[in-house]
Amino acid sequence: MIVAEPLGSAEDKSLELELGRNIHNLARGGAAFRQPESGDGETSAENLGNLLRQVSKTSMDGIDNLISELQTLRRKLQTDGDRIEREIAKHAELSQQVMQLTTIISDSVKKLPGRAA
Repeated sequence: MIVAEPLGSAEDKSLELELGRNIHNLARGGAAFRQPESGDGETSAENLGNLLRQVSKTSMDGIDNLISELQTLRRKLQTDGDRIEREIAKHAELSQQVMQLTTIISDSVKKLPGRAA
């Protein structure tokens, strides 16, 4: 799984580490599902039922954790996107103000006495 490069904040790194640990734990958890066979070489129906419940619960818990983490990442992405949009709008406004100021200064310099026109 490829994760986008974070912006570098401590919160980003913490979230990335937690996501990696959860995925690692989920992958490692498969070994816990092995059940010993009964003496005659077959697993009883009760053991199969317990195994199925255990696998299902662990899988659903893992999926729920991943969904929660993805929702957290989605909210962060939305927040960062909104912040970037505001910063771009602010930059455009400042750029426009600089252009107006440059025009005012240029016009003022043209009106100075002794300036050859």
